[in-house]
Amino acid sequence: MTALVTGATAGIGREFAEQLGAKGVPLVLVARDSARLESVAAELRSAHGVAVEVLTADLSDREALERVAERLRDPSRPVDVLVNNAGYSLNSRFVDSDVRAEEQLLDVLVHAVLVLSHAAATTMQARGHGRIINVSSVAGYLASGTYSAAKSYVTTFTESLAGELVGTGVSVTALLPGYVRTEFHERAGIDKGERTGPFWLDAADVVRAALADAESGTVVSVPSRQYKAVATLVRHAPRALVRSRRVRSLHRKD
Repeated sequence: MTALVTGATAGIGREFAEQLGAKGVPLVLVARDSARLESVAAELRSAHGVAVEVLTADLSDREALERVAERLRDPSRPVDVLVNNAGYSLNSRFVDSDVRAEEQLLDVLVHAVLVLSHAAATTMQARGHGRIINVSSVAGYLASGTYSAAKSYVTTFTESLAGELVGTGVSVTALLPGYVRTEFHERAGIDKGERTGPFWLDAADVVRAALADAESGTVVSVPSRQYKAVATLVRHAPRALVRSRRVRSLHRKD
């Protein structure tokens, strides 16, 4: 078994690499920062004695994305688990943003997930086994900018693909975390204070739950009881309430 993880040098992606490596799973790590990628790969090789391949790629670049897709299609080096984790956010209102930055965001959050899922699903289906985990967000149930809209796409797309692949031996899971203690907010320029309290989750717990849900065939994985409750409430709330500024501010970004 080999796993390919995008956005593998920090946060949830780094934790996926850590936990999969601890299970003895060979890894293909994808990220933009070559130096950091090599450093993480060296740490994982040393800690777990697993083979770690690195693939430097900016997933907003179509040629770089295609290189990753080609790696997933390679029949001589099959990938059994794909984790589409790469992502970031823009700390600005849509009307105040540079539209090119918004397009680049969608390239990473939406287009890359589509292309890599297609590459993995087609080859996995032909082999009769495989697993795809797409990192989405409970923010996808809100009406809170491009990020929220993109994550809504990822969740719906994942559910659709999971339905298509029933009976093929390939499972597809959308992971919907809430607030997670990672570098996400600093990199986006979003101040979230001390990050304490019941709605702040540890990346290790989130990934552990996601891997267990993916193994059991769960299509939508919402880690923690508190976020399961939030997701249920928001999905059934009147859309006018969901669109309200007060509700959106409760969960600006995950």
